[in-house]
Amino acid sequence: MSATDPAPRPPPDHYSYSVYADPAHAGRFDQLRFSGPIGTLLAETQEQVLVDFLPGLAGMTVLDVGTGTGRAALLLARRGAAATGVDASVQMLDIARERARHDNLEVTFGIGDAHHLEYPDGSFDAAVSLRVLMHTPDWRQCLGELCRVARHRVVFDFPALCSAAALQAAARHLAAALGSGTEAYRVFRASAIESELARHGYSVAARHRQFVLPIAVHKAVGSRAFTLGLERALAGVGMLRLFGSPVTVVATRAGGR
Repeated sequence: MSATDPAPRPPPDHYSYSVYADPAHAGRFDQLRFSGPIGTLLAETQEQVLVDFLPGLAGMTVLDVGTGTGRAALLLARRGAAATGVDASVQMLDIARERARHDNLEVTFGIGDAHHLEYPDGSFDAAVSLRVLMHTPDWRQCLGELCRVARHRVVFDFPALCSAAALQAAARHLAAALGSGTEAYRVFRASAIESELARHGYSVAARHRQFVLPIAVHKAVGSRAFTLGLERALAGVGMLRLFGSPVTVVATRAGGR
């Protein structure tokens, strides 16, 4: 299922490494993110967006960066892709490997840092990185690495600056500054993302915006019908197009497909 992992580089003193190295956090990661009616909706939407943004997955080589417990990598493998997943957390990878064994899927998992991917240029048809850039110490370096190792396409997501998520992010930064240990993620300007992609010869081909209201609000209500109905109404008056977040992007290399 995977070759012996190389020795990981010592991680920097940053929550994006320390939190996910906690076995207890790794063990409850999927339950926290994807359980309940809204978590299930998030998982279903994530799967559909990946399939839409990466057509013709059968036989495609895809790298999942920051794979965590392997959700995206396993999805890609089920669709016939030759999937590889890398993560800085040994604890998360242990769960990913167990899930692959349980589902009888062939996925290569290994230690890897999103800032320094140990693959030659253009090693994969596509590279995927979900819920990662918002947490990394240097998002530009990570995005550049995605573009470098992919031949044709990169798929990633980010919380938008022009969204309700920005208010939640500000509250998290304040809580972190007060010593709460909260994961103080960043939000992004679309123009900054597009500019960085252009530096590496990529441009945005399509976007998917998830919700107008923060995911935390929908989870607090806990009703799939409420979420779908309200978000459909907000989309109908143009709010999703303006303020939807997180944003999932597929970008293609100039001259690629």
